[in-house]
Amino acid sequence: MTGERTGHRTDETDHHQETQLSVTDQGATVWLTGLPSAGKTTIARELAARLADDGHRVEVLDGDEIREFLSAGLGFSRADRHTNVQRIGFVAELLASHGVKALVPVIAPYADSREAVRKRHESEGTAYLEVHVATPVEVCSARDVKGLYAKQAAGEIAGLTGVDDPYEEPAAPDLRLASHTQSVQESATALHTLLTERGLA
Repeated sequence: MTGERTGHRTDETDHHQETQLSVTDQGATVWLTGLPSAGKTTIARELAARLADDGHRVEVLDGDEIREFLSAGLGFSRADRHTNVQRIGFVAELLASHGVKALVPVIAPYADSREAVRKRHESEGTAYLEVHVATPVEVCSARDVKGLYAKQAAGEIAGLTGVDDPYEEPAAPDLRLASHTQSVQESATALHTLLTERGLA
């Protein structure tokens, strides 16, 4: 067998194993938080395609899919939102710890929930980046990709994040994207640059 992980292993090589991994072998979680229709998933999928082309293993943990398959039965109370975020954070860290770039375009409206996810990654020694897709609510409402803002305005739904339910913006994210003033490609490039600066891409 060949490769940088083979051969005689010593305590020294064990100790430095992670630093010897190539950038494509290093896992990380990239959490894209922001309002509904901010562009989180679109940016994540653009970045995922670039990373895959460069040889990275990558997964996009879509919030709607997680709700359907992993968090079925949870509502949208603060407690249920927290539980949902912690479940996604657990899966993301598990993937990242095995060398996958886990891209997580999930609202995660509460700062304490996001901080709990960060601390889980830190305790496991897994790279974690928080990205705020900082699209103003007026722009998100105009986009209204899933029709949620229209339904809220018509009184058909309640508890829409950023409208009649809280959204706590990250105070100090690793990156803040003004996606309403730049293209999807430009946003993905800025995020890819951050990963490169952190030795992850």
